[in-house]
Amino acid sequence: MLSPASPAGGLPAIALPAPPRVSMTLAAAATQFEALMIAQMLKESHGDGGGWLGGGDEAGAATEAGLAEEQFAQALAQNGGLGLRSCLLAGLSQRSK
Repeated sequence: MLSPASPAGGLPAIALPAPPRVSMTLAAAATQFEALMIAQMLKESHGDGGGWLGGGDEAGAATEAGLAEEQFAQALAQNGGLGLRSCLLAGLSQRSK
């Protein structure tokens, strides 16, 4: 949306839309962070062994294993995880006081 010419006689001012509100709570962000950490640990656990659980060289199997790891990490984080979420929340709540 353009507005009339600026008072200084320059270019018209452009009204920018407001940035979208982030609806994610701190607890949800901590859970997502924990899920990412778990997924990364799972990915690193099998290293460069060629495939998930050491078998296969197929690209499809690697993609499938990656999706399974991500889903497992999400489920684990949402059901208690490794305790990272509670540590993050405790640390952040102490900082905000």
